[in-house]
Amino acid sequence: MTEELKSKLLKIKHVALDMDGTIYLSNTIFPFTLDFLAKLGKMGIGYSFLTNNPTRSLEDYLAKLTKMGIKADKKQMYSTVPATIDFIKANYPSARKLFLLGTPSMISQFEEAGFVSTADSADDVPDLLVVAFDPTLVYSRLCRASWWAQQGIPYIATNPDRVCPTDQPTVLVDCGSLCACIEYATGRKPDTVIGKPDPAMIEGIEHRYGLEAEEIAMVGDRIYTDVECAYNAGAFGVLVLSGETTLEVARQWPHAPSLICRDIEELGCLLEEAHGLC
Repeated sequence: MTEELKSKLLKIKHVALDMDGTIYLSNTIFPFTLDFLAKLGKMGIGYSFLTNNPTRSLEDYLAKLTKMGIKADKKQMYSTVPATIDFIKANYPSARKLFLLGTPSMISQFEEAGFVSTADSADDVPDLLVVAFDPTLVYSRLCRASWWAQQGIPYIATNPDRVCPTDQPTVLVDCGSLCACIEYATGRKPDTVIGKPDPAMIEGIEHRYGLEAEEIAMVGDRIYTDVECAYNAGAFGVLVLSGETTLEVARQWPHAPSLICRDIEELGCLLEEAHGLC
């Protein structure tokens, strides 16, 4: 380990962890995850979980983590749904009716925040169009979302991810690919894309814990969301090769990660070495 890397690792006081592809894959926790989190605790390093996946509520994610043996509370969870809600309230304060292309769980979160979910009807005109990762996708609703995009309705995407990591023999088409479909059909891109690589969630961690960007390590398996998020926030970006991104892709990326690791197990060992614990 170089002295420069050691110095940077010793500055880290908080680890912002992507979830799918980083601490688990689909519904299977990596065998080293619990040990990694325990090591962070021993070194006095805090951690939070960040996800671009809007399909579940924070309570749902916490329940999933609990089933895997991971202890966490709401303060440690960040997702694109509350981030999108906050963005709409700040930038479109009069908006109430939304056409929401997303799961029932996601739609219920928007309704709980005071919004009305419009019907799949040309007569029920929304104030905004919101497109998200939607494993419950109905073709007619994708067509309706495309219609509203074509009509010039303000258009927000919850995240830019092309695919969702999975341990199953399939490709899980994510929000970015749905937006590409809408763009191909209508010529319209989202006006705003929430979620990583937007730095808002890391900035939220800075404010919540009184940290500087360089004291936060953003760790994830996607170079175009996780690593770019770290770059945009000025944080320490760690790419793990346990999910989507390959080493070949990483080497060609214009904004190199601060560190590339096989997985969070290797990152844990490097942090221990920097702290003189191994």
